[in-house]
Amino acid sequence: MTFRIFVIGICCLFMVACSKITQENYNRLKAGQSKTEVEEILGKPADCSGALGLSSCTWGDKNSFISVQYVNDKVVMYAGQGLR
Repeated sequence: MTFRIFVIGICCLFMVACSKITQENYNRLKAGQSKTEVEEILGKPADCSGALGLSSCTWGDKNSFISVQYVNDKVVMYAGQGLR
């Protein structure tokens, strides 16, 4: 049982260490990038919504996230919080 908890803890540590929600990746974002280019940097978003050519996607959680706003699938604004 103790070994199982240890293995689960190590797996969680690796998952956090491999997060793409970092200051380095945030710095790679630029206005005008396509949605595909952003997803190459950050992976698939946790949440997206929008209508009429406008959309907003978020990666991460409430404590550490990157949010990107698009017009016609091109970045117009982006913000981040809790990045390391």
